[in-house]
Amino acid sequence: QVQLVESGGRLVQAGGSLRLSCAASGLPFRSYAMGWFRQAPGTERDFVAAISWSGGSTYYTDSVKGRFTISRDNAKNTVYLQMNSLKPEDTAVYCCAAGWVAGKDYGMDYWGKGTLVTVSS
Repeated sequence: QVQLVESGGRLVQAGGSLRLSCAASGLPFRSYAMGWFRQAPGTERDFVAAISWSGGSTYYTDSVKGRFTISRDNAKNTVYLQMNSLKPEDTAVYCCAAGWVAGKDYGMDYWGKGTLVTVSS
């Protein structure tokens, strides 16, 4: 059974930093690209960032470029999202996902339940 379990979300002030983690089990982690997505209340789920299976390629939505960094540790089956200079508009439930990514295209096969990030102004 595939499980993706996110952690690290909490309330933080604008300008602060958080690091989210996503621990994967039940799948060949090294074979999957990993992504982070977010969904704010009343909105659709949006792509945030993705990383190739090797970690050699990363992709970001424009609104987080220069502020967020995605990384992975294949020895620990874990993907991270370092979030700096947080803004109130970053408030959302952040989910990780496993699948494939090629440039701006992606397809995710497995999803975590998410962790809530709240950024206060």
